[in-house]
Amino acid sequence: MTIVETRAVTGGVDTHLNVHVAAALDGIGGLLGVESFPTTPAGYTALTDWLCGFGTLERVGIEGTGSYGAGLARHLAALGVPVLEVDRADRASRRQSGKSDPLDAVSAARAALSGRARGQSKGRDGQVEAIRTLMVAKGSARRDRTAAINRMRALVVTGPDPIRVRFAHHTTVSLVNEAAAMRPRNSELVELTTLIVLRELARRAAYLAAEIDRLDDLLLPLITLRAPALLATPGVGPDSAAILLIAAGDNPERLRSEAAWAHLCGSAPIPASSGKVVRRRLNPAGDRQANHALWRIVLSRMSFEPRTRAYVERRLAEGKSKPEIMRCLKRYIAREVYPLLRQPVTS
Repeated sequence: MTIVETRAVTGGVDTHLNVHVAAALDGIGGLLGVESFPTTPAGYTALTDWLCGFGTLERVGIEGTGSYGAGLARHLAALGVPVLEVDRADRASRRQSGKSDPLDAVSAARAALSGRARGQSKGRDGQVEAIRTLMVAKGSARRDRTAAINRMRALVVTGPDPIRVRFAHHTTVSLVNEAAAMRPRNSELVELTTLIVLRELARRAAYLAAEIDRLDDLLLPLITLRAPALLATPGVGPDSAAILLIAAGDNPERLRSEAAWAHLCGSAPIPASSGKVVRRRLNPAGDRQANHALWRIVLSRMSFEPRTRAYVERRLAEGKSKPEIMRCLKRYIAREVYPLLRQPVTS
């Protein structure tokens, strides 16, 4: 009987806007080939067929699965091929080995083969991806609205005296409402121009506020459907829930443990000892938006939740500072929300 041995193949991809560069390695790290493919559905298929042509495709390491490599990662995941997120090579390695697209593709493949790249890529094909796109639009609208209101305040401060007297003590809501309804009449040139600009900025701010409300109407049902228990957790509002869901992705099972989730959120202590000094510090890496969401949950609970308030008082009596207490609480909350992110999706 003839035994046919199938060669195990590991792929690596350096992603770009218009072209992906792929490299293939055998089971012991030997380079099988390097090739470029267009970033189109046909190009994704050709890239996969090219890798499979060397043997059994076991895994693919991709640099940038959240940006230029998102389409390819979805394509491979749909075919059942494990996709690993590869970090950019460190600067020391690049200085020694040089920098080119083929070298980066080979580096990505070697990272996947060696186990240096272990993180499974984030899923981007379900409810969480829909939530992410809505949050992108909401964040942009919120920033632009704040910028418009700040410019209105600046114009009031530096404007002619009649405008300063009229608007100096207005709240944000009354400033926007009154300025949006103005009908400037003929007056001194600077005053007339300033009033017109204030009206246009106010109407822009009002439009963006209405846009935020429309996006909230779309977001809340999606978040409730995806993670109702998370949304019901004390201190967790729709925005915080959305940010945590986005950090976990559509495939939260990729998070191996609650400790891995805490590291992803930048709320897990890591060793920072040297010589006679033995200590730990917080991980400064990870998803900073998720870390901020945990901080907002902590701040909210410190204001109204009896259990958290009692914990804060006890730790203050032990000599801990407020920042230290908040770091501990972020770690506890990361542990609390972890199982809520992994619950089955409600159909």
